[in-house]
Amino acid sequence: VQLQASGGGSVQTGGSLRLSCAASGRTINDYAVGWFRQAPGKERGVVAAISRGGSRVYYEDSVKGRFTISRDNAKNTVYLQMNSLKPEDTAVYICAAAATTYSISYYSTSTKYDYWGQGTLVTVSS
Repeated sequence: VQLQASGGGSVQTGGSLRLSCAASGRTINDYAVGWFRQAPGKERGVVAAISRGGSRVYYEDSVKGRFTISRDNAKNTVYLQMNSLKPEDTAVYICAAAATTYSISYYSTSTKYDYWGQGTLVTVSS
């Protein structure tokens, strides 16, 4: 499966963006999907993850209540709705797909993912 992230941009503090992770080559329903981010000089870390059926989700603590991950299998796309954005959310956001089913918390680990897309840059200014 190939993944393409899009939807990044520049917003002010408190603004919103919706990122999309579009799959091609295989149906995205075959995979759990995670969103990761990497800021300059920092390690890549998970933001959110969603199970294959969409019934289980995981959020990193700093984004709980502000970000929502969802999937539309008919459109072969997973979304990340980001509200109340803060300057510390500035990063390159990358989506990834995992073929193996785990407990949802396991998807917080990048080694559980098999396929990675290119990133999309999110910049939040104060």
